[in-house]
Amino acid sequence: MVISEAAADYGRLLGFQYDADIRRTYWVDGQLAALQKAAEAALTIKTTPVDWVDPGTGLKSTIQVESGAALELVSFSDDLKLAVFEKSGPKLPPQYYLLANGKLQLLGKARPWIDVNSLGDTKLVEYPARDGLLVPAFLTLPPAAQFGPGPYPTLVEPHGGPWARDYMDWDLAGWVQYFASRGYAVIEPQFRGSTGWGQKLWRAGDREWGQKMQDDLDDAVKWLVDQHVADPKRVAIFGYSYGGYAALAATIRPNGLYQCAISGAGAGDLQKFIDATYENRFGREYQMPTVKGLNPLAHAADAQIPVLVYMGDHDVTVDPEESRRFAAAARGAHRPVKLVEIKDMGHQYVFMTPAMMEEQLDIIDAFLKTDCKPGGL
Repeated sequence: MVISEAAADYGRLLGFQYDADIRRTYWVDGQLAALQKAAEAALTIKTTPVDWVDPGTGLKSTIQVESGAALELVSFSDDLKLAVFEKSGPKLPPQYYLLANGKLQLLGKARPWIDVNSLGDTKLVEYPARDGLLVPAFLTLPPAAQFGPGPYPTLVEPHGGPWARDYMDWDLAGWVQYFASRGYAVIEPQFRGSTGWGQKLWRAGDREWGQKMQDDLDDAVKWLVDQHVADPKRVAIFGYSYGGYAALAATIRPNGLYQCAISGAGAGDLQKFIDATYENRFGREYQMPTVKGLNPLAHAADAQIPVLVYMGDHDVTVDPEESRRFAAAARGAHRPVKLVEIKDMGHQYVFMTPAMMEEQLDIIDAFLKTDCKPGGL
């Protein structure tokens, strides 16, 4: 909820926030709603209709999704004479505007050196899992003017969490657009276990780590091949945190869909994660009963494809030793594994310098070019 902090009406409900393709705010206050609408018109925010089936209820509808950028009212004065808006999108780094005296003025741009024409377009899609469950996803295609109509080399990027989700907005890590600008199609599946898409999709992930949750990622590949987006001989999986776990799991499942895998800070030892859920009441009662499935560490010797394992040596969320142990077990079985430790890096973005973010992109890019399938992806 958004609550007034003005002395005259402190605590009055102004609006409420909810998850859709992006994080949205519905303004119940008429003045704020009018400010939002006027700013969207002034900054040329356009929408495109998308036919949508709700993954929870199966209800069909047509929803409006912003084309390229959305606008968020991020701050305002008590008298509403001053307001700050953020304009951003999947291929538009944030821009900030000040509304004063009825006029919008550009305050500044994040990453102004980026040529947005070199970035890919992102759209909201759905695809069917093998059991019929509809899985939402964000699909980013490389610029067609430079890379043609496809099929493309493709990256499957499962998010962390797994109780989390992606949004159709600017990717702070740079993982999506970095590779789209280099000719890759990138899909971000909102696999079962993801939050923000309804209880049905979320709860369908319970006790399905590396199993049905993993099936959803594989089914994204099959759907992309059917859509002539993905080149079936040039597909890789890359994830961080839970996504890193999913990448490790993909190396073990012998389905032949991926040419290589990249695991960033992946929880390689599922049993250790289960044990950690006993540390507090929330974990014991709320999360622990939902965690069960494939333990990558126990099967590291069965890795079928080349894998890059990397992590920060100061990670206190996922113990770096899990990555080291997986790499050692795979290497001991003569499996193609590469281990990279990034000095002083932690787990979350706030514990990563720009140089650390750049190093991750460089090592992933190099691995895809040289170690993923014979001759590179």
